[in-house]
Amino acid sequence: MRILITGGAGFIGSALIRHLIDNTDHEVLNLDKLTYAGNLESLQRIAGNTRYEFVKADIADQPAVSAVLERFQPDAIMHLAAESHVDRSIDGPAAFIHTNIVGTYALLEATRAWWNKLPAEKRTAFRFHHISTDEVYGDLHGADDLFTETTPYAPSSPYSASKAASDHLVRAWQRTYGLPVLITNCSNNYGPYHFPEKLIPLMILNALASKPLPVYGNGEQVRDWLYVEDHARALLTVVTNGKVGETYNIGGHNEQKNIDVVHALCGLLEELAPKQSPAGGYTSLITYVTDRPGHDLRYAIDAGKIERELGWTPDETFLTGLRKTVEWYLANLDWCKHVQDGSYQGQRLGNSDFKDLIA
Repeated sequence: MRILITGGAGFIGSALIRHLIDNTDHEVLNLDKLTYAGNLESLQRIAGNTRYEFVKADIADQPAVSAVLERFQPDAIMHLAAESHVDRSIDGPAAFIHTNIVGTYALLEATRAWWNKLPAEKRTAFRFHHISTDEVYGDLHGADDLFTETTPYAPSSPYSASKAASDHLVRAWQRTYGLPVLITNCSNNYGPYHFPEKLIPLMILNALASKPLPVYGNGEQVRDWLYVEDHARALLTVVTNGKVGETYNIGGHNEQKNIDVVHALCGLLEELAPKQSPAGGYTSLITYVTDRPGHDLRYAIDAGKIERELGWTPDETFLTGLRKTVEWYLANLDWCKHVQDGSYQGQRLGNSDFKDLIA
C-alpha cells in the first residue's frame, strides 16, 4: 500500500511510521506542518529509507494537500495531524479550532475531490482513517464504567471539543458523500519520543534534574495508558482490516491514577538512575498544584470490539511499557535536550514557548 500520514512527525505519527517502515513493505508519505510538537529527529533512523518521504505542509492548505494526493496516489490516508494538549487548548483555543476542525474539513474536501476521480476499483479499496481520542467522551463517574464506541460525546475542553467536531465531520463525509472512512479513539499514549511537556516524560526529566514533580489536584485522576508501539500496531490493523464506517476504541487495559504513575516512575528511576536521586528520594520532589479547569476525573476504554473483530490486543502491560519508556529516555537525553532548547526546530525557543505542563 501507499499510505499518506498526516502529522507523522508527532509522537504517535512517528511511532506509526517507524512501525510501517520497520515491519511492512508499505510506502509512506509523511505530511506535517512541523509545529512545536513535530520533530523530524524522531524519524531520523528511517529518514533515508526509499519507502519514506516527507512533505512539509498544512492540512488546512487544501491546494497543497490536493497536489500531494495527485502525485502520491495513496491507497489510504491516516489522519493524525492535530493540536493535542489540553492545557494549551485552554490557553489558546484558536489553533485547535484551525487545525482540528478547519484542517480536517480541508483534508476531507481535498480527499473527496481526488477520490471522486479514481477508477471504481480504487475508490472502493481506498480508506480514510481518522485517529481520535477517548477525551471526546468526557469523563466517567462509575467505578466500573467504560467508554464504548456508542458512548455519547461530552467533551470537556477546547481540545476534546475540537476533536469531537472532527470526528463528526469525518462521519458526515462518509454518510453524505460515501467516502470510505474508519475512526479510532485511543486512550492516553506513552513511550519513546513523547514530547517532554506530557506527564510521563515531564516527570522523568524533572526528576533527573531534581526539579518539582507537579501533580494536579490530589492526583486521583484515572487514565487508561496505552504503549505507543501497541497503538501503532492497532492503527495498521484497523486501516487494513477494519470495516468501513466503523469506530474502534483502542485502549491498553491499564487504568492508573496519575499519582500512582508518578510513584511508579520514581521507583523505576531509583532502580535505573540512583545516582541522580535527591537526598529524600525521587518521591520527595512530588508537588501538588492547583487542578486544571474542567479536569476530567476518569477515562477508561472498552477495547473489546477491536479484539473481537480484528484480533488486536496490547503486547505491553503498564509496568513493562513504563520500564521500556524510562530506559529509552535515560538512553536518549540528547533528543530531550534538543526539544527543550528548541534546536530540534533549528532555533532556540524562549521559556514562554516551551511549557512545563502536566498531561
